[in-house]
Amino acid sequence: MQLIVRDLYLKKMKMNLKNNVMISTRRVISMAKEKVVKTNAMRILDSKKVNYEMIIYESKDGKIDGISVAHKIGIDEANVFKTLVAQGTSKELYVFVIPVAEELNLKEAAVITGEKKIEMIHVNDIMKYTGYIRGGCSPIGQKREYKTFIHESAKELDFIIVSAGKIGYQIKIDSKDLIKIINGTFADIIHK
Repeated sequence: MQLIVRDLYLKKMKMNLKNNVMISTRRVISMAKEKVVKTNAMRILDSKKVNYEMIIYESKDGKIDGISVAHKIGIDEANVFKTLVAQGTSKELYVFVIPVAEELNLKEAAVITGEKKIEMIHVNDIMKYTGYIRGGCSPIGQKREYKTFIHESAKELDFIIVSAGKIGYQIKIDSKDLIKIINGTFADIIHK
Protein backbone atom coordinates (compact mmCIF):
# COMPACT_ATOMS: atom_id res chain seq x y z
CA MET A 1 0.00 0.00 0.00
CA GLN A 2 1.53 3.27 -1.09
CA LEU A 3 1.15 6.34 1.08
CA ILE A 4 1.37 9.75 -0.50
CA VAL A 5 2.17 12.50 1.96
CA ARG A 6 0.18 15.63 1.10
CA ASP A 7 1.61 17.88 3.80
CA LEU A 8 5.20 18.86 4.52
CA TYR A 9 4.54 19.09 8.25
CA LEU A 10 3.63 15.44 8.71
CA LYS A 11 5.22 14.32 11.93
CA LYS A 12 3.95 10.82 12.40
CA MET A 13 1.56 8.34 10.93
CA LYS A 14 0.14 5.14 12.31
CA MET A 15 -1.79 2.52 10.42
CA ASN A 16 -4.04 -0.04 12.00
CA LEU A 17 -4.76 -2.34 9.07
CA LYS A 18 -6.57 -4.88 11.24
CA ASN A 19 -9.42 -2.42 11.75
CA ASN A 20 -8.98 -0.78 8.34
CA VAL A 21 -8.17 2.54 10.01
CA MET A 22 -5.67 5.23 9.12
CA ILE A 23 -4.54 7.77 11.72
CA SER A 24 -2.42 10.85 11.10
CA THR A 25 -1.39 13.72 13.35
CA ARG A 26 -2.83 17.10 12.23
CA ARG A 27 -2.21 16.21 8.61
CA VAL A 28 -3.87 14.78 5.52
CA ILE A 29 -2.63 11.60 3.87
CA SER A 30 -3.89 9.79 0.79
CA MET A 31 -3.89 6.04 0.35
CA ALA A 32 -3.30 4.93 -3.27
CA LYS A 33 -5.91 6.72 -5.41
CA GLU A 34 -8.27 7.54 -2.54
CA LYS A 35 -7.98 11.21 -1.73
CA VAL A 36 -8.57 12.16 1.89
CA VAL A 37 -9.97 15.64 2.16
CA LYS A 38 -9.88 18.02 5.10
CA THR A 39 -13.21 18.82 6.62
CA ASN A 40 -14.26 22.25 7.84
CA ALA A 41 -13.65 21.06 11.41
CA MET A 42 -10.07 20.07 10.55
CA ARG A 43 -9.42 23.38 8.79
CA ILE A 44 -10.63 25.26 11.88
CA LEU A 45 -8.35 23.22 14.16
CA ASP A 46 -5.40 23.78 11.80
CA SER A 47 -6.05 27.53 11.65
CA LYS A 48 -6.04 27.70 15.46
CA LYS A 49 -2.95 25.45 15.62
CA VAL A 50 -4.72 22.86 17.77
CA ASN A 51 -3.18 19.40 17.89
CA TYR A 52 -5.46 16.59 16.81
CA GLU A 53 -5.33 13.30 14.98
CA MET A 54 -7.52 12.44 12.05
CA ILE A 55 -8.91 8.90 12.05
CA ILE A 56 -10.45 7.41 8.93
CA TYR A 57 -12.67 4.34 9.09
CA GLU A 58 -14.53 2.26 6.51
CA SER A 59 -18.17 3.35 6.25
CA LYS A 60 -19.38 1.46 3.17
CA ASP A 61 -21.04 -1.17 5.37
CA GLY A 62 -23.46 1.51 6.63
CA LYS A 63 -22.50 0.99 10.27
CA ILE A 64 -21.92 4.62 11.24
CA ASP A 65 -23.42 4.69 14.72
CA GLY A 66 -21.00 5.66 17.48
CA ILE A 67 -20.62 2.23 19.01
CA SER A 68 -19.83 0.65 15.62
CA VAL A 69 -17.32 3.40 14.92
CA ALA A 70 -15.63 2.85 18.30
CA HIS A 71 -15.24 -0.85 17.47
CA LYS A 72 -13.98 -0.12 13.95
CA ILE A 73 -11.27 2.22 15.15
CA GLY A 74 -10.38 0.05 18.15
CA ILE A 75 -10.97 2.73 20.79
CA ASP A 76 -12.88 2.32 24.03
CA GLU A 77 -16.51 3.51 23.75
CA ALA A 78 -15.93 5.80 26.75
CA ASN A 79 -13.54 7.89 24.61
CA VAL A 80 -15.79 8.13 21.54
CA PHE A 81 -18.39 10.90 21.72
CA LYS A 82 -21.45 11.69 19.63
CA THR A 83 -22.82 15.14 18.84
CA LEU A 84 -26.52 15.70 19.46
CA VAL A 85 -28.57 18.78 18.63
CA ALA A 86 -31.66 19.70 20.63
CA GLN A 87 -34.10 22.58 20.82
CA GLY A 88 -35.59 24.24 23.87
CA THR A 89 -39.11 25.61 24.28
CA SER A 90 -37.62 29.04 23.51
CA LYS A 91 -36.70 27.62 20.05
CA GLU A 92 -33.00 28.09 20.93
CA LEU A 93 -30.75 25.27 19.72
CA TYR A 94 -28.17 23.49 21.89
CA VAL A 95 -25.41 21.00 21.15
CA PHE A 96 -24.60 18.11 23.47
CA VAL A 97 -21.46 15.98 23.12
CA ILE A 98 -21.77 12.71 25.05
CA PRO A 99 -20.18 9.24 25.06
CA VAL A 100 -21.61 7.07 22.27
CA ALA A 101 -22.92 4.38 24.61
CA GLU A 102 -24.84 6.89 26.73
CA GLU A 103 -28.19 8.62 26.38
CA LEU A 104 -28.80 12.34 26.81
CA ASN A 105 -30.81 13.17 29.93
CA LEU A 106 -33.30 15.68 28.51
CA LYS A 107 -34.42 16.82 31.97
CA GLU A 108 -30.82 17.61 33.02
CA ALA A 109 -30.24 19.25 29.64
CA ALA A 110 -33.26 21.51 30.23
CA VAL A 111 -31.99 22.44 33.69
CA ILE A 112 -28.46 23.38 32.54
CA THR A 113 -29.77 25.39 29.59
CA GLY A 114 -32.45 27.16 31.63
CA GLU A 115 -35.17 25.82 29.34
CA LYS A 116 -38.53 24.51 30.48
CA LYS A 117 -38.14 21.54 28.13
CA ILE A 118 -35.58 20.23 25.61
CA GLU A 119 -36.31 17.96 22.65
CA MET A 120 -33.99 16.44 20.05
CA ILE A 121 -34.32 18.05 16.63
CA HIS A 122 -35.57 15.83 13.82
CA VAL A 123 -32.83 14.01 11.89
CA ASN A 124 -33.94 15.76 8.69
CA ASP A 125 -33.20 19.16 10.30
CA ILE A 126 -29.57 18.42 11.27
CA MET A 127 -28.19 19.69 7.94
CA LYS A 128 -30.37 22.82 8.03
CA TYR A 129 -29.09 23.90 11.44
CA THR A 130 -25.52 22.56 11.57
CA GLY A 131 -24.37 22.12 7.99
CA TYR A 132 -23.64 18.47 8.78
CA ILE A 133 -25.50 15.21 8.15
CA ARG A 134 -26.52 12.44 10.55
CA GLY A 135 -23.47 10.32 11.29
CA GLY A 136 -21.13 13.16 10.40
CA CYS A 137 -22.16 15.94 12.77
CA SER A 138 -19.15 17.57 14.40
CA PRO A 139 -19.29 19.94 17.36
CA ILE A 140 -16.66 22.02 15.50
CA GLY A 141 -17.53 24.32 12.60
CA GLN A 142 -21.30 24.29 12.65
CA LYS A 143 -23.27 26.93 10.71
CA ARG A 144 -23.75 28.91 13.92
CA GLU A 145 -22.05 28.77 17.28
CA TYR A 146 -24.65 27.14 19.50
CA LYS A 147 -24.34 26.78 23.26
CA THR A 148 -22.48 23.49 23.58
CA PHE A 149 -22.17 21.12 26.51
CA ILE A 150 -19.69 18.24 26.73
CA HIS A 151 -20.27 15.46 29.22
CA GLU A 152 -18.04 15.94 32.23
CA SER A 153 -16.43 12.48 31.83
CA ALA A 154 -14.37 14.00 29.00
CA LYS A 155 -12.39 16.04 31.57
CA GLU A 156 -10.89 12.87 33.03
CA LEU A 157 -9.85 11.33 29.69
CA ASP A 158 -6.50 11.81 27.91
CA PHE A 159 -8.42 12.33 24.66
CA ILE A 160 -11.85 12.05 23.11
CA ILE A 161 -12.94 11.16 19.60
CA VAL A 162 -15.59 13.28 17.84
CA SER A 163 -16.85 13.40 14.29
CA ALA A 164 -14.70 15.37 11.89
CA GLY A 165 -17.80 16.51 10.01
CA LYS A 166 -17.95 13.76 7.42
CA ILE A 167 -18.97 10.12 7.61
CA GLY A 168 -15.83 7.98 7.81
CA TYR A 169 -13.73 10.69 9.48
CA GLN A 170 -13.12 11.23 13.20
CA ILE A 171 -10.95 13.63 15.20
CA LYS A 172 -8.94 12.60 18.25
CA ILE A 173 -8.50 15.67 20.43
CA ASP A 174 -7.85 16.72 24.02
CA SER A 175 -11.22 17.66 25.53
CA LYS A 176 -9.72 20.83 27.03
CA ASP A 177 -8.72 21.99 23.53
CA LEU A 178 -12.17 21.13 22.19
CA ILE A 179 -13.97 23.03 24.93
CA LYS A 180 -11.94 26.17 24.10
CA ILE A 181 -12.49 25.91 20.34
CA ILE A 182 -16.27 25.52 20.60
CA ASN A 183 -16.62 27.81 23.63
CA GLY A 184 -18.38 24.97 25.44
CA THR A 185 -19.08 23.90 28.99
CA PHE A 186 -18.55 20.59 30.78
CA ALA A 187 -21.78 19.29 32.34
CA ASP A 188 -23.44 16.17 33.74
CA ILE A 189 -25.97 15.52 30.96
CA ILE A 190 -26.41 11.74 30.66
CA HIS A 191 -28.72 9.22 32.31
CA LYS A 192 -27.15 7.47 35.25
